[in-house]
Amino acid sequence: MFGPKGLVDKVEGSNTKPALRAQWKGEKMFLEDVENSPSLEMVNLVLAKVAKGEKVVSLAIGEPSFNTPPEIVEIACEAMKSGDVHYTSSYGTMEVRDAIKRKVAKKNGIRAEINNTIFCTTKFSVYAALAAVSNKAYDALLPDPGYFYWEPVVLSGGRPVFYRLKKDFTLNLDEIKKKTTRRTRVILVNSPSNPTGKVLKRSELEELYEFCHDRKIFIISDEAYEDLVYEGEHFCVGSLEPTPEIVVSLFSLSKSYSMTGWRAGYITASERIVYLINKFLENTVTCYPPFIEKASAFALNNGDKYIAEFRAELENRRKLLAKKIEEIPALDPYRTEGAFYSFPRYNKKTKSRQLVKLLLDRHGVAVLAGASFGRAGENHLRFSFSMAPETIENGMNKVKTFFAEP
Repeated sequence: MFGPKGLVDKVEGSNTKPALRAQWKGEKMFLEDVENSPSLEMVNLVLAKVAKGEKVVSLAIGEPSFNTPPEIVEIACEAMKSGDVHYTSSYGTMEVRDAIKRKVAKKNGIRAEINNTIFCTTKFSVYAALAAVSNKAYDALLPDPGYFYWEPVVLSGGRPVFYRLKKDFTLNLDEIKKKTTRRTRVILVNSPSNPTGKVLKRSELEELYEFCHDRKIFIISDEAYEDLVYEGEHFCVGSLEPTPEIVVSLFSLSKSYSMTGWRAGYITASERIVYLINKFLENTVTCYPPFIEKASAFALNNGDKYIAEFRAELENRRKLLAKKIEEIPALDPYRTEGAFYSFPRYNKKTKSRQLVKLLLDRHGVAVLAGASFGRAGENHLRFSFSMAPETIENGMNKVKTFFAEP
């Protein structure tokens, strides 16, 4: 295997941590305090079962089943063939930054100039943005339940502080104000939300912005699911500023154009924050592939038709999942407003992390535990409807059988 002498046959799967600690005389490594991604951990469990020949139906992963539109793929292929395969600016090419500027002005109402834009895959953008806005000791307020933002906070030297959402998963401004202290440097929001599928209203975001602006607190707004809204309207908090100042907006091409494997995304922020994010990228990834940036510019300039097609199909799948949930008495009915997740409460006494393991082991169905998204997510399950309708139908039939068991 790998590693220092003496580690060879001891490091194996889940025993890696103890073996490493023994090798290094009990010394604790920094990354040992960083948890694995719950969604990718479930992926690994599923892959292990598939490798053994077991059949698994996955309703766990937030990845569209569609392929990237061929026109976008062709742009990248032609760019590679023409030799566009070398280093480029850490900020991104001028072509893609210009496309970003025009897109956020037209669709999001953000008044950004080229110097307010930078190309960066969205998951890494969370880490990069936190590193850019943070000081040596800071608190970041994170939604509960919410996406897995706490580990990037830890990696950037911060302390995660959770604010509970209301029962309907709207923002609880009283809770946010109560949790805010002198250490609070940034508040994260996500709309439409992963895992709840909630779309935040303009009035909620306006109140949050006023609170943060008065106290000079940054807002990092995760807009990854901006194009997947079925009820209500998406509102970008960054549009409240005459020019980017305290709002750092994170965008993704993964969900809108079914480009998850491309790792394509972008950020709009103040010129100073963009400069600091660039410094972060220079010292980590250096830059992103220019052919991916070329294809991304094409998607941003020409891709609305793909978004409309994907959203229409996902709307059908949303209705299918809602119908299947209503057929299961143990699950509360649930209305998803955006993204492609349902987050219903269940009435079984089993804790959610244990329940998803039982569901996977007994019936071969993978879903994510609500507790993976925070304490307030306990007694909930996250179902994705990004997969094919027959997969949703098959998986939910198995879930129904599971909950009917004594």
